Amino acid sequence: MSKQAAASMNTHNAPRASDYFGSLTFSGDVMLKRLPPQVFMNLQRTVQSGVPLDRSIANTVASAIKDWALEHGATHYCHWFQPLTGATAEKHDAFLSPTGDGGAIEKFSGDALIQGEPDASSFPSGGIRDTYEARGYTAWDATSPVFLLRGADGQKTLCIPTAFVSWTGEALDQKTPLLRSIDAVSKHALRLVKLLGDTKATNVISTLGCEQEYFLVDRELFRERLDLLICGRTLVGAQPPKGQQMEDHYFGSIPEPVLAFMSECEERLFELGIPVKTRHNEVAPRQFELAPTFEKANVAIDHQMTVMHVLRSVAHRHGFECLLHEKPFAGINGSGKHNNWSLSTDSGANLLDPRDETHSNMQFLVFLAAVIRAVDLHADILRASIASAHNDHRLGANEAPPAIMSIYLGEMLTDILDQLERGEAKRSNQGGELDLGARTLPQIPRHSSDRNRTSPFAFTGNKFEFRAVGSSQSVAWPNTVLNTMVAESLDFIATSLEKKVGKNPPPGKLEAAVRAMLKELVKEHRRVCFDGNGYSAEWHAEAAKRGLPNFPSTAEALPALLTKKAQKLFSTYGVLSSRELHARAEIQMEQYCKLVQIEARTLAQMVHTQIMPAVLRAQGELADVVAATQHAGVNCPDTEASLGDFVRLVSTLRKATEVLGTALLRDETAIEKRVKHFRSEVIPAMGEVRKACDALERVVSADLWPIPCYAELLFAS
Repeated sequence: MSKQAAASMNTHNAPRASDYFGSLTFSGDVMLKRLPPQVFMNLQRTVQSGVPLDRSIANTVASAIKDWALEHGATHYCHWFQPLTGATAEKHDAFLSPTGDGGAIEKFSGDALIQGEPDASSFPSGGIRDTYEARGYTAWDATSPVFLLRGADGQKTLCIPTAFVSWTGEALDQKTPLLRSIDAVSKHALRLVKLLGDTKATNVISTLGCEQEYFLVDRELFRERLDLLICGRTLVGAQPPKGQQMEDHYFGSIPEPVLAFMSECEERLFELGIPVKTRHNEVAPRQFELAPTFEKANVAIDHQMTVMHVLRSVAHRHGFECLLHEKPFAGINGSGKHNNWSLSTDSGANLLDPRDETHSNMQFLVFLAAVIRAVDLHADILRASIASAHNDHRLGANEAPPAIMSIYLGEMLTDILDQLERGEAKRSNQGGELDLGARTLPQIPRHSSDRNRTSPFAFTGNKFEFRAVGSSQSVAWPNTVLNTMVAESLDFIATSLEKKVGKNPPPGKLEAAVRAMLKELVKEHRRVCFDGNGYSAEWHAEAAKRGLPNFPSTAEALPALLTKKAQKLFSTYGVLSSRELHARAEIQMEQYCKLVQIEARTLAQMVHTQIMPAVLRAQGELADVVAATQHAGVNCPDTEASLGDFVRLVSTLRKATEVLGTALLRDETAIEKRVKHFRSEVIPAMGEVRKACDALERVVSADLWPIPCYAELLFAS
């Protein structure tokens, strides 16, 4: 048989993704086959309906998980959690346990499954834990599947998704408040659902699908740039002749090396039960996107953290470095993580699905109004939820949603709001069909509204797309905030309606009360709705007239978490105590300062050890040319002027670097003052250093410039 025929046969016999989907997760059929029926049903009640975990089944479940993991070659297990670093954490323990007679067996108890005890003093706590207060606990989250994570050498580790709390029970992680917020929004959404006549629903589920944008660069070039190595973004870099202006990369043919990388990523993710659906080239050169289908929010967030891990680890195998930073390169688009959020009942109804006759879909209109009210009242907190030093480089640029939180609804829903404000909605605009003008092309259905990429919070058919989330961020905190503020709105609406009509009102009385409430809510809160160009200066002026908050940077945004309004919101719905919320705000401020400080120090080191020596060599060579020309008796004013210009550029760089160094030496003890200092002094000083470096890069000989340039990073094959 020829090699070509053998390869063709091998392709035809390759396993389908559906054959191995979820093969490395302890869920579904794996549970069903390995657990006694009663134990399986008991555990499913926790997984599917949120019933508290029955500890009596823990040993049986742990034994089944251990056997399954050992059969797959795992030797260690870990409690996999999400501390307030923005990353994941894990401490591996071996299944192997000595028997005392020189032998050993593999053991894994129910207690080890349910609870762990990592050191709580070495993670960010915002003052909740002092250094000497070390005890913390991890607690199994049975609603998220246990999984096996493959290492580079094929070694597998059993990962148990867990919450992480202090000895006092206070949340030190992203998952604990997320789960609390899921409970809160479910509780109050269910009140409304039942009031509006759905008798089947027993639970309301937050659903989520997170798109992930990222860059791939050559790993060898990456390792030659200290800024990329330490900071994940370029701190200097002159614009190349070509960037993204030709608009030829978006949805273009995926390069074969990248496609091989994507295929391996998808294989790894499918094994973990992560339903990735879409892959494509993004707008900027070397930028790509991966998108999954919808899942329960808690599981989707765990999966999203795993996606970032897999992207990074698989990239190395293909000679790439995966950059998840929001703005790795100046002058071209940065990366986001579009957060597609909705609410569904356990009976299968998407509460944000408008359906055909939207104007008469009372349930949808009530939930729509609740979201509008929530974003209007808590826009400042929502903005703070996606605030970071990284995301500041992206928000508000001509590529990403502005820092002003607004809602895009589209023509059809905007028209319905107009009708509601006048009293009663009586029609829904229809999209109709598009005739493409060629007989061979079909007529295609047109949606009732366009899409708006400039909106930070856009309705996109049956969900809201929170587009302002940054590509490197955990989506747990933005969704915790989103769930909590919507829970407050749902509580407000349900309580108001119950006071007016009671808990079992006749249909006519309920409809009249809902219409009146919708009219009131639309009038009071539709100021946050905007369908136009969010990038325009006109919108910024209009938003100010409407009284919408505008926090251009993290330094301005984070204080919203310290307000009495924020404390009341999170404590009322049992999501975060005032102490827990204050700790998170302090951690975000500390992280902001530390990130900017690291970048500034990295930039200063690059200037002192790489760029300045290179430009001085270039200056010396140019000076030698001038001296040789003058020695030859040739009058060459242009060359002499070039040397003068070059010397002035070098002087500008030296002075800018000195200003940056002085700014870094200044120390503020109060965290709020430190944040303002880094925002108002350190970051502008970094900008001046970069400006000088980039000007010099344009005139220094390529063989002398000490680091790979943008053209190499973005266009090298």
